[in-house]
Amino acid sequence: MKRYRVTLMVVCLVLLYLGGNTIHFHVKNPDPLPISLEELERNGPPREWLTIEGGYVNLLEAISTTGSVEVDVFLVPLKVSPQADSYRVLVETRDPEIVTALRTYFFKLDSEMEKQRYLQEHQDLFLGRRDITGQLQDYLPAKRNRSLIESMKRKGEEDLPDDVILVSENKESPMLLGGIFMVVMALLGMAKAAVFWKKSDTPAADQ
Repeated sequence: MKRYRVTLMVVCLVLLYLGGNTIHFHVKNPDPLPISLEELERNGPPREWLTIEGGYVNLLEAISTTGSVEVDVFLVPLKVSPQADSYRVLVETRDPEIVTALRTYFFKLDSEMEKQRYLQEHQDLFLGRRDITGQLQDYLPAKRNRSLIESMKRKGEEDLPDDVILVSENKESPMLLGGIFMVVMALLGMAKAAVFWKKSDTPAADQ
């Protein structure tokens, strides 16, 4: 019985943590906050859920997260202008059109002539203006991607940013009702555990 109560409390605490984080997210981020790319680079992110306006992607500098043709997610630089040399924002995207284009360009075209022709045919996709709606990456994905960037820099990729802002494109916000449900279930479970503890302690107190 004691092991059951401990397990119940642990589950309740996890639910309380997850539900509380979800509610906190929605309180701070009722909707995606519009922000210009210049302001984001200058002042950093004011919220976790953003619509970044006025940026230009550069798929030629995209980073493959696996380095193989099977990759279905890329880190794409977002720049203030097509001519900008540096950037601070990297967008993790699973957009099927972008993923297909990058797989084709980097892994399936053999000659430089084929690549140039393909680039000309998809100029707007590779180097065009693109507003991004997404969320700042959570701790674990951000840690993984920062480690990848640091590894590439150690291998000589000097153009990668130092203080990078990582954004997951089109990531859905956690459901508010789901967060409320988890908190309610956690509180009910903790109350039940408290009742069990009280009952188990009563005989000892009477002896």
